[in-house]
Amino acid sequence: MKAAQPMATTRPFLSLFSRRRADDFPDKSSPEYQYTEAVLAAHKKEGLELAVHVRWVAMAIVGVLLLFLIPMPDVWYYELILLALAINGWFMRRLGKVGQSRAELLLLFIDLALMTIGMVGPNPLSDQTWPHAMQYRFGNFQYFYIILAGGALAYSWRTVVAIGTWTTGLWAIGLGLSVWLVEPVPGLTEDMRAAFPDQPDMAWLLDPNSYRVDLRIQEIAVFLIVALAMAVSVRRFNGLLRSNAALERERTNLSRYFSPNVVEALSTNDEPLKKIRSHEIAVLFVDIVGFTEFAATRRPEEVIETLREFHVLMEKAVFGHGGTLDKYLGDGLMATFGTPEPTKQDAINALECVHEMMDEMDKWNAGRIARAQPPLRVGFGAHYGPAVLADIGANRLEFAVVGNTVNVASRLEALTRGLNARLVISDSMREEVIREGGHACLDGLLRFDGQDIRGVEDKLTVWAFERTAPV
Repeated sequence: MKAAQPMATTRPFLSLFSRRRADDFPDKSSPEYQYTEAVLAAHKKEGLELAVHVRWVAMAIVGVLLLFLIPMPDVWYYELILLALAINGWFMRRLGKVGQSRAELLLLFIDLALMTIGMVGPNPLSDQTWPHAMQYRFGNFQYFYIILAGGALAYSWRTVVAIGTWTTGLWAIGLGLSVWLVEPVPGLTEDMRAAFPDQPDMAWLLDPNSYRVDLRIQEIAVFLIVALAMAVSVRRFNGLLRSNAALERERTNLSRYFSPNVVEALSTNDEPLKKIRSHEIAVLFVDIVGFTEFAATRRPEEVIETLREFHVLMEKAVFGHGGTLDKYLGDGLMATFGTPEPTKQDAINALECVHEMMDEMDKWNAGRIARAQPPLRVGFGAHYGPAVLADIGANRLEFAVVGNTVNVASRLEALTRGLNARLVISDSMREEVIREGGHACLDGLLRFDGQDIRGVEDKLTVWAFERTAPV
């Protein structure tokens, strides 16, 4: 149950929630505002559904309770009122929306009016002849709190304020009309005074004709205080929802530029990357072979679209195996495994990531061939070794991985051309995979001794995966 702009009866209370200056409100045209409001709207929509379902459950419980509290046939009148409230909830569910809704406000007012009439008005099915003032002695006012709780579930402080002010207004009007229009039962007041001649206060308390206006005012005051307190709480909760939505948006934006594991580190620690650290990691380089020649003969739009499709496939594989997408390199990329924190199987993750990449490339190339487009060959180079990790820069920080391990991985990717291989890994990478227990992902690798790697003094033993792509 959710209301939007309240009627005039609620306006005196709105100042309690509107003390902020105009400069404090965000620009409603900004993406930040639009995003947070969309998230808040989604929460409120869920609240509307929840409030209606809670109403139905509450009406059912109260309906069963009344069967034990009110004799037959009097109880059927109140059961009909509960049924009307449940049906009204169904209309609220159909017509309710996030934002201003006059129809929903009207349904809410009908709710409160039905309850007031049922509690204050005479029961047409009852043959009781007691004074009308006795209607106020049965504690019926407490059932208004069910409607108030439903309003809070709808995440709308305006709804809560409306329920508070309209309930107190209707209850006061019902009391005033009762005192003014209903005649007291003759003789009862006099009999009570006669029964307690020396205790006039006792006679007043027990007088069946007494409406106990003092208690009615107390009911109104307490209900209004609770409603206002709940409205402030709901408004504060809405602020927390907006803050959370803003944080989620920032996290989403970060994930467009950083890998999920880096975003997690950035969002859960104050200065996660400030500390300079050094540990062993797996570094993977990926590059499209001959892409310069490919791009030279094609339209820029086709070139960019091809790169986007390629990067999507590669990025998904990196993130799916716990890697960090360090950077895009035009028609290639660099990924690291074991950053910002090492795990127990960084080398395995890197090599399994390569296998997924190769499988995805095979499927992609098959699709390209079916569309009469040329297949693309991709080279992969991976190395395992020590590296230095830290953020660099002054105002614009960048998480950096530096060291000879990065250089060797890049050279191994370049070596795929000379060895006519799709993947080349270092011997240290293979040994680490074996140490981590990942023998299966080494299947198909062939050994090549005495390989010259630029920037490395000694010749290296490398392992190459020579599986031919279906192109």
